[in-house]
Amino acid sequence: MKAEDQAALSKPLLIGLLREAGLDWLYVGKVLLAIFMGGGLAMRLDLQQPATTMLTVALVMHPASGMVLAKSFYRAVGTLVGCGAAIALVGLFPQQRELLLVGMALWIGLCAAGASLYRNFMSYGFVLSGYTVAIVVLPVVQHPQALFDSAVMRVSEVMLGILVAGLVGDVLFPQRLRMALRQQLSGQYSGFLAFVRGSLGGVLGRDALENAHMRFVGETIQVENLRSSVVFEDAGVRAHSPRLRQLNQRFMEVSTSYQTLHHLMNRMHAPHHRDTRQRLMQLCVFAATALEDDCEPDPAAAARLSQALQQAERELPGKISEQRQGLTSPRERLDFDTGAELLSRCLQELQAYVQAYAVLRRPGVPTAAQKQVVFQHGNDRLGALVCGVRATVTMLVMGSFWIMSGWLHGGSAMMLATIFTGMFASAPNPSAVVRQITLGFATGMPLAFLCQFMVLTHMDGFVLMVAGILPFLLIGLYLTTRPTLAGYGTGYVLSFIYLLNLHSPMTFDPVYVVNEGISQIVGVLAVAVAFSLFGNASSNRWLRNRLLRQLRSQVARACELPLPGLRDRVESAARDLFMQIMVHAGPRARDWLAWALSVHETGRAVVELRRVQASLPDDQQGVVVAVLEAFAALYRSDAGKQESARQRALRALDTAMAAVSDRPALRQLHLLRLALLDTASVLAAPLSPHLSSRQEAATDAP
Repeated sequence: MKAEDQAALSKPLLIGLLREAGLDWLYVGKVLLAIFMGGGLAMRLDLQQPATTMLTVALVMHPASGMVLAKSFYRAVGTLVGCGAAIALVGLFPQQRELLLVGMALWIGLCAAGASLYRNFMSYGFVLSGYTVAIVVLPVVQHPQALFDSAVMRVSEVMLGILVAGLVGDVLFPQRLRMALRQQLSGQYSGFLAFVRGSLGGVLGRDALENAHMRFVGETIQVENLRSSVVFEDAGVRAHSPRLRQLNQRFMEVSTSYQTLHHLMNRMHAPHHRDTRQRLMQLCVFAATALEDDCEPDPAAAARLSQALQQAERELPGKISEQRQGLTSPRERLDFDTGAELLSRCLQELQAYVQAYAVLRRPGVPTAAQKQVVFQHGNDRLGALVCGVRATVTMLVMGSFWIMSGWLHGGSAMMLATIFTGMFASAPNPSAVVRQITLGFATGMPLAFLCQFMVLTHMDGFVLMVAGILPFLLIGLYLTTRPTLAGYGTGYVLSFIYLLNLHSPMTFDPVYVVNEGISQIVGVLAVAVAFSLFGNASSNRWLRNRLLRQLRSQVARACELPLPGLRDRVESAARDLFMQIMVHAGPRARDWLAWALSVHETGRAVVELRRVQASLPDDQQGVVVAVLEAFAALYRSDAGKQESARQRALRALDTAMAAVSDRPALRQLHLLRLALLDTASVLAAPLSPHLSSRQEAATDAP
């Protein structure tokens, strides 16, 4: 029986492995077909460098057709912009190669900085617009009158590669991203509902909240990344893109409110909070009953659940009134009212999230409110400046070396250094990627020499040429499907195709190939040196701390920026910044998790406070403004000044709570005060025993 059980369990695992291997080899076959089709058409059309078309195919191809179309679109735009910039630069400095070099370096640095500020394949477009200048200008730098012909040829070769890659990727056994997006949304929906249902009536510790936050941030960014790519392959998703953004925004809102609710419950463990906490727990148990219905990720089930949540919303005020009876002290009533309002907000936002999921695939035109939802990315502009300086300095150093040495193949080294400096500007660990790329180039170079002079010299015709090249390319392309060897495989494929330099008629020049191979290694090593001197946030603690400061500054933005759309911008920017921290810091990101939770909780409370601020009398608005200024200063303060800034914020809160009579505003002020008094919070610096006793006394104050 045990053997039968093991066989039954291993069968699905084996099927899954075989399916994954089949998809990998299908992708390799599609890339090979697209590479040879692009190269053959380029030769047939008598383009100067068919290898450019083949390299374009290798860079653009992706297992998912939506990714191919997205990369192709931004590569086309980047190529056209880069060609325009190349023509403009040569027109400005036709006879001054030093000034031309400086102009190219500044343009490439500007594009590298832009690549680090944007996400997904929009960043790729900036990279392309940068190194296209080098691809167009460097071959004709000694005879600028051929610039226009060079630009036309490069555009033709790249566009042909884009066309072939898009055709093969979208027509031949396409792997649609639409299904991946649907699975991601379903998993996010069912996973969050299961999380809420399993924890609403209980208690979540800080570790559980931190783990949940990491998962929620990853899911949010993944949905946004998929949405931005699926719109290229599916007209239906493109039409419903505003609904997808709104669904993702609803998820961010309810996850923040739910985590804030659990933070509040965790702060009520003291004996004098026991009665209030028990009453709030009874309300949470009641709200959890609404989730006993079907929580499957199905539109019909979501519609039923939305109705059940609406019914719970209508009944909740009565339950709150029942539980509030018997609370006599002002402190207990304020604690209870703050928790009850948070629970009401959670229920309301959960219903909005479920309803957004239920109507996601319904026909209809997106509403004006849905179109206004924007996912705002968080950026460190100084980090982008470092990326730009790195690319500019690399370009200037390589160009100066080329000019002073007179090495004929120095332009190739310069061009490769330009390409990889921009391409890896925002990579999670560029030094490790460059090491793999370097090993791939070192492997591809001798194999390209072997293929060209030991195999292709005996082949006659296009079919035999393909037969001779295919075994070599097959190895590298398969390596690109292995996550741990993808960089190695990419370097291998790029080096192999570049050194083969296929064209019609074919010429065989071993001296040229060896010199080009050396230039490749020099260019890649220059990139490695550049990233070791000007690292990004993965290797530079100062840049990682800059990201943390940008994350903390989201609370200051919530205090200061105009209110319309502010909640959406702060929620999305904070998550995007923390995702960057997770990518660059790896396991060390857990050190910043407490800050991420604090930013979400405080930023949301500040936004809700500002929403009710306008209805207050002028004198009460003044004390609220003082609170906002104190919190902005607190989250901008350095570590050495954090405790004094926290004490100023507490004094501002005490003054405001004594002056404000509006209960919704008072509840938000109380929530902010409890967050500052939380000894487990990242804002609480080590205190002296005297200060700790004062803090405990303040916790008991109404």
